Order: sequence, then C-alpha cells, then structure tokens
Amino acid sequence: MRTIIAILVIGLSATASANAARTLHAHAHHSSYHGDHSGANDYTNVSGHRVHRPVFTSHAPSGASAQCGDGSYSFSEHHQGTCSHHGGVSSWL
Repeated sequence: MRTIIAILVIGLSATASANAARTLHAHAHHSSYHGDHSGANDYTNVSGHRVHRPVFTSHAPSGASAQCGDGSYSFSEHHQGTCSHHGGVSSWL
C-alpha cells in the first residue's frame, strides 16, 4: 500500500512540474510579443520570409493566421507545420 501511495505522489509531482513548465512557457511567449523586434521572436520560414513566432495574447493580434490548440496565435504563411509545437491548429483566422 505504501508503494502505491509513493508512486501516486511521484506521479502527481511530475504532473505539477509539467504544468508549471507550460505556464512559464506561456508567460514567456506572452511577454515576448510586446518586446523588442530584434529578431529573437521571429524565424525564417520555408519561403525565406521572417515570420513572428506564436504568441499568447487575450485576442487575435494583427497578422495572425491561426489560433493554436494551446491558445497561442500563429503568424504562419503555410498550413503545413502551423502550430506543430503548440497543440495543432484550433482554428484558422
């Protein structure tokens, strides 16, 4: 019985750590949207264009092309790969 309780506690701790990491990730993206435009928040897509990385905001920012499954907004120019690290596309804008 103690072994089962210990396993459950370890499992809950791992889940809490994963949730905390996602929260920190979300806050980092949210604050970066309002940051400088030095290029750290951009990437070069397959067409060679500079595109803003997905951001977390309370509403769709200008130029966003999709809302991702994790609530972030993508500025992707192509459907393939959009929101691939953000839970897939929830809706196209």
